[in-house]
Amino acid sequence: MSETPSNSSGSTHSFSLSLTAVAALLGYYVFRADVRTDTNLLLGLLIAILATAPALAWVKRAHAALPAFEVFMLTGLNAYALPLLSGHEGLARYSADEINTAALAVVVFQISAIILYETLSGLPKHGRFWRDELITDNVGHWLLYGVAVNTAYTCVSTFTTLVPPQLEGILRAIFFGIGLICTFITSRRLGANELAPRERSFFFFMLVVQCLTTMATLFLVGAVSTLLLAVIGYVSSSRRVPFGLSIAALLLLAVLHNGKSAMRDIYWKGDDRIIPSPSQLPVFFTQWIREGIKPSTNSNEPKIAAKLVDRTSLLQMMCLVTSATPSQQPFLSGETYFDIPAQLVPRFFWANKPLGHVSTSTLSVYYGIQSEEDTEKTTIGFGLLAEAYANFGFFGLIGVGSLFGFFFKKAQCWAAESPMLSGGGLLIVILLAWSFQTEFTLSMWIASFFQASIAVLGVPYALNTFLRR
Repeated sequence: MSETPSNSSGSTHSFSLSLTAVAALLGYYVFRADVRTDTNLLLGLLIAILATAPALAWVKRAHAALPAFEVFMLTGLNAYALPLLSGHEGLARYSADEINTAALAVVVFQISAIILYETLSGLPKHGRFWRDELITDNVGHWLLYGVAVNTAYTCVSTFTTLVPPQLEGILRAIFFGIGLICTFITSRRLGANELAPRERSFFFFMLVVQCLTTMATLFLVGAVSTLLLAVIGYVSSSRRVPFGLSIAALLLLAVLHNGKSAMRDIYWKGDDRIIPSPSQLPVFFTQWIREGIKPSTNSNEPKIAAKLVDRTSLLQMMCLVTSATPSQQPFLSGETYFDIPAQLVPRFFWANKPLGHVSTSTLSVYYGIQSEEDTEKTTIGFGLLAEAYANFGFFGLIGVGSLFGFFFKKAQCWAAESPMLSGGGLLIVILLAWSFQTEFTLSMWIASFFQASIAVLGVPYALNTFLRR
């Protein structure tokens, strides 16, 4: 997108630190990997290299473009490489050869995506959608207000019953759009040193309040997504990775994740879920941290850091699908992809349309993980890769890898000269936010991306229309 190139020396320093961190990680697993065979080790290291290479190249080239594709590929590190190298407990039921097949499938996807992304080219778009800023006056002022408004809505929807149930979906989409735009762009302004000290303090305070509020529901994914988006925005403009702050946040999240199950046993009673009031939050989080650092009485239970990797792992799902297909279950031949058109129809026009996780439910029932009744209560993430193999085997992985390489490259080329607050610029922000949605099936990924685009682009368009009156 149209941005001023950042300092090359800062980029070189960040590249050196990033390369050192990746080399140290790979070196550690060369000697300490919990794998059964050398082939398991080599494939795990190869997945890690292919996952981190695009991000390292982005840092080295000092691109002004947002790293949407690079973040998308980087998710392969925690979803596939680290679970393999650290001996994820879900792999115990599979043989070394079955694990090799699953790992090779991941490599095929990565190579397909990278080759298509690197070989394609495209010209910037110059239409109004790509060139005209949707909000042009007092941008910083409105962005900070937008962060505050989204934080206020998060507090109201979490701690009160003031939001009418029939409007909850619409309001959530609108305020999600506000929060996505304002948090990301404000974090970029922070990285570019464009925020005054008072604005920085206000921004940090709003982020803390928002994350604590969302975590009060005992779900971490919302807070993690917000923090990741803020960090990526900061790094994309400053070319500096806040290693100290990132490590501290990662350790805290690991502790909270470790104690999450115990807290849910306390606060979740059947269908009743107790949410603490704002005044109870200090006691609530103190209790949560104590549960998170409490020593386990089971010597075989994974350590805190290992649990965090386990939570984001999708490798066991790849092993399930590749080991059972087609030897036990025939390929689905695109059955889950037939759900995509229906998901693009607003529920307002089709009240009984299939649920958003219909493809996930189909896979869960097909591979015997859940019954149809169970899928109505709980969803199990398969991810894009396992779904692709379940439908067409290695050809499916080549196809989906090529599809995402093509989509990311074309979108970034089209928006190469788009201002941040144009339609094209905001579209790339959404694409960046969706780049770490690793557990989605293709229909869920496309449908949610489409819905978010409508909400995110609609909000600034409405504000722009209002401000011009």
